[in-house]
Amino acid sequence: MPTTVRTVTLDLLRSLGLTTVFGNPGSTELGFLHDWPEDFRYVLGLNEASVVAMADGYAQARNDAAFINLHSAAGVGHASASIYTAFRNQTPLVITAGQQARSLLPLRPFLGSVDAPQLPKPYVKWSTEPPRPEDVPVAIAQAYTIAMQRPCGPTFVSVPADDWHAAASPVTLQPKSRAFGPDSEMLRDFAERLNASRNPAIVAGAGIAREGAIDLAVELAELLGAAVWAAPLWSRTGFPEDHPNFSGFLPAAPGPIHHHLKAHDAVLVLGAPAFTLHVPGDLTPIRADLSVLHITDDADSAAATVTGRSLLSSIRPALQALKPLLKQADRGKPAARKLPARVAPSTPINAAFVMQSIAELRPSGGVIVEEAPSHKVAIQNFLPVRRDEDFYSIASGALGWGLPASVGVALANPKRRVIAVIGDGSMMYSIQALWSAAQLGLPLAIVVTNNGGYGAMRAFSQSTRNAPPPGIDLPGLDFIALAAGHGVQGVRVTAADQLAPALTEAFAADRPRLVEVIVDRAVQKLYTLD
Repeated sequence: MPTTVRTVTLDLLRSLGLTTVFGNPGSTELGFLHDWPEDFRYVLGLNEASVVAMADGYAQARNDAAFINLHSAAGVGHASASIYTAFRNQTPLVITAGQQARSLLPLRPFLGSVDAPQLPKPYVKWSTEPPRPEDVPVAIAQAYTIAMQRPCGPTFVSVPADDWHAAASPVTLQPKSRAFGPDSEMLRDFAERLNASRNPAIVAGAGIAREGAIDLAVELAELLGAAVWAAPLWSRTGFPEDHPNFSGFLPAAPGPIHHHLKAHDAVLVLGAPAFTLHVPGDLTPIRADLSVLHITDDADSAAATVTGRSLLSSIRPALQALKPLLKQADRGKPAARKLPARVAPSTPINAAFVMQSIAELRPSGGVIVEEAPSHKVAIQNFLPVRRDEDFYSIASGALGWGLPASVGVALANPKRRVIAVIGDGSMMYSIQALWSAAQLGLPLAIVVTNNGGYGAMRAFSQSTRNAPPPGIDLPGLDFIALAAGHGVQGVRVTAADQLAPALTEAFAADRPRLVEVIVDRAVQKLYTLD
C-alpha cells in the first residue's frame, strides 16, 4: 500500500487510540473516508452540532481527545455552537474539516472555505490549513498535542480534498507532558493564608473532575475543616454532593455569591473561574471581605480574576504540593447543608419530584448528563451527585449539547447507566441525536422534563424582574412520536404514580428509552439579586 497522507494519518490515529471517528460525510471528505478500515468505527451524527457534542461527551468520559471529521465550511458552521461549548468545557477535540481541492481554491469554488482556519476562531486553541499536502499528518499530530495540553480544548485542521492521496512520510508522535506544576513561593503564601484563616471555604470547579482530583479535594477540605461550595454554573462535579463538608451551589450573581461567602475569611477556588457571572453587579464586597486564593490551569481565567490572587498550575500537582504545607485544622465540621423537605406527589407533577424520583431509582455508579436549565435548582436540591457517580453539563449555556453529549458519554461507558435529564426546549435543538443512540443500541435513559416552553427564560425574567418575553412557549410537541420516528421507544408520564414504573423500566433497558414527563410550568428563580 502506498504511503499517502491518508495512510499515514490512519496510522497516526491508531497510535493515538483515536480509532473512533465522529462525523457527517460530504464530498470533500471522500478522500479520507473511502475504503473505510475495519479497525475504525465511524459514528454518524445527522447534524454537525450533534456530531461535535457527541464527541465532546465521549472525550470527557474517556479523558482523552476525540477525533471529528466535518464537511467543509457548512459543516463547521453547523457545528459552531458545539465547538463553542467544547471550548468552554475545556474538552480536547481534534476537529478536521474538508476543503475544496487546492487547484480550485483561487476560483472561489462550490464548497470552498474562504480562510478556513479563521472560521472556528476564537473557540479553538489552534487552527491551520497546512501549506502542503504532505504536512497534513504533522498538523493533525500538532492538533492532538495542543488539544491535550492544559487547559484542554478543541483544535482545527482544514484538509483540501485532494491532499489525502498525496505522498507523505510516516509521523511518530513522541510523549508530551500535559500537566504543569505550581510556583512554590506563591503556593507557600496560599498555605500560610489558609493556615491562618479562622473560617476557610473551598469553591470547587469542573477542573477538579477533569484531572481526576476529587479525592485530593476531599482530603484538603477535611484537613482544613472547610465548607465546600460548587462554583457557579459548574459543568462537572468537583466535589461529592453527599459529603458532610459540601455546603451547596454558588449562584452566578455577585450579590448571592457575597451572601454565601461572607462568613468566610479565606476562599480557595479550585479549577474554576473566580467567579463566573450571569448577571451584572458589584464585586467590590467580595474583594473587600475575602482573601480569594485561585488555582487554575487557565491563564485567561487567572487574568480575569480581579477578586484575588491566582496561581497557575494543573490542579492535581497543585493540590499534591499544597497538602503537605497545610496544618490539620481544629475548627470542627462546617454547618450541615440545609436541604428542602421531600417533595410530595402532585398534579401537575413538580420537577423537583422528578429529580427526587431519579435519585431514588437510579442504579449505583451511574452518570447524569444534564441540560434542563429551568430545573437547575431542582437538580441541585434533589439529584445529588455522589462520590461514585459522574455528572456532565454545559459550561457555555448554548442549548442542544446535552442529548448528543449523553450519546457520547454512553458510548464511552457501555457498562454504566447513563441518564440524560433534558428540557423540552433543549431537546429540540438536537432531536436527531436520538437516531444515533438508537443505531448504536446504547443503554441510555433520556428523561425529558416538558414544561411547555423555555422555562429558563421565565425563571430569568423573574430573577431580573422583567415580564416574560414573547416566543418562549412551545405547544404541540410530541416527544413520544419524535422518539419513535428516530427508532427510540418512549412513554409519556402525566401523573405522579406513573413516574416510578416508567423510570424503573428505562433504567433497566439495554437500549435507549425516553421518558417524557409533563411537569408544572412554574419555575424557581435562578437568582435573587438583593
